[in-house]
Amino acid sequence: MKKTLIACAVVGCAALLSGVALAADTGTPDEAKALSQKAQTTVDTLGKDKAFAAFSTAEFKPKDLYVFCMDMDGKMLSHPLKPELVGKNLLDFKKYGDELFKNMIAKVKTSKEGWVDYKWPYPGTEEIKAKTSYVMANKDGFFCGVGAYK
Repeated sequence: MKKTLIACAVVGCAALLSGVALAADTGTPDEAKALSQKAQTTVDTLGKDKAFAAFSTAEFKPKDLYVFCMDMDGKMLSHPLKPELVGKNLLDFKKYGDELFKNMIAKVKTSKEGWVDYKWPYPGTEEIKAKTSYVMANKDGFFCGVGAYK
């Protein structure tokens, strides 16, 4: 009985610690906004081609965060995790109930920057969770954003 309790305690601690590790690997909305601001500065300083290359480096992919860029017509310009999306028009994408890319474009056109909320699958699960992206217009007429789960 005593061995069973110790084994359960060890397994429980391991599960708890692994949950903490997973939570620590999840970026916060504040971190997403800071990375989006850094991306805007990088685009404005280096130009889009060099910036897009930089977005594939670890510096621009902390935790589960990454930078994506899109033009005002809905065409994906840069996506370091899913390069197959680059060049595709996603304006009408509505898989999880939100017109997130239309909403992002509207936000950038009206405010130049800000938060856009939507639903997105949580990595490694089938669960759809609330997510928010901080999007910012660039001087070259497109925008970049970084999303974080709420």
